[in-house]
Amino acid sequence: MIPLFKEILIDAPPSVVFQFLTDPAKMIRWMGISAEIDPKPGGIYRLDPNGRDVIRGEYLEVVPDSRVVFTWGWEKPSPGMPAVPAGSTQVEIDLQPENGRTRLRLSLNPKPLDEAAAWIERQRAFWTGRLDILEFRLRAEDRAAAKSRRMKRRGGRLK
Repeated sequence: MIPLFKEILIDAPPSVVFQFLTDPAKMIRWMGISAEIDPKPGGIYRLDPNGRDVIRGEYLEVVPDSRVVFTWGWEKPSPGMPAVPAGSTQVEIDLQPENGRTRLRLSLNPKPLDEAAAWIERQRAFWTGRLDILEFRLRAEDRAAAKSRRMKRRGGRLK
């Protein structure tokens, strides 16, 4: 099975991007509506992206500011969704510092499935959209932090 691979350059340091992968409050800002996660090997990865489909897996590897690996699949797929059992796919996310920014590399390694081609295409669309949202959220957070720094330098006055 050919894995899905996606790479983006994010205008934020790895330490900030890592928080969006391991903090449930930050994760739902780009991945869904609720998250129950325990980012350590053997910890739960459970995400509700839309109020009806629940993704479940387990963390396999967590290296602060550098790498997150977890399994992924549906707890109970909605009608029309490929039958991908919880924990049946491995997701690897690597963060590489690059001139004050982060190169994020995502690979999705599905186990052989009857509906693998459909699953890969759905995942390609899902992860492309989610990584676009992550980039947007991090840009917004960076702009808000810059505005706050400017206000502090000006004694709390915004100019």
